Amino acid sequence: MKAPEEVVARWQDAWNSADADALSLLFAEDAEFVNVVGLWWHDRESIRVSHEFGFTTIFPGSTITMGKPRLRMLGDAGAVVQARWHLVGQVAPDGAPAGEREGIFTFVLERRAESWITVAAQNTDVVPNTQTHINAPEGRSSIYYRSLD
Repeated sequence: MKAPEEVVARWQDAWNSADADALSLLFAEDAEFVNVVGLWWHDRESIRVSHEFGFTTIFPGSTITMGKPRLRMLGDAGAVVQARWHLVGQVAPDGAPAGEREGIFTFVLERRAESWITVAAQNTDVVPNTQTHINAPEGRSSIYYRSLD
């Protein structure tokens, strides 16, 4: 990548092509990736394998739309790129359509030679009208502490 913010469009293209190989090539061999439920992968191959499974089982035919990237340079050789995303087409374990989702993706990139590579990423779901999660006796849920009026 010639510019760090290119990672957002390339992620979208790889996802929408269900191309785990192309997606994994956005990452350094020793990259770190934390997904929306806290699964943590420690290298490019783990990122590839996990997304390959996702494209065939959880997200077959899904479409992600990435928002405009926000860029923060960290000197000359580092960058943080963040973008909102919107996903349609996820399926439930029984194969039924699942609802749409939104989130925020954070990529940390490093300049290596004349190009940029992702060294760490974290994907976060946006849960509307909530502030945090809570483990209650009846199970884990998203909650909002302030009054909604």
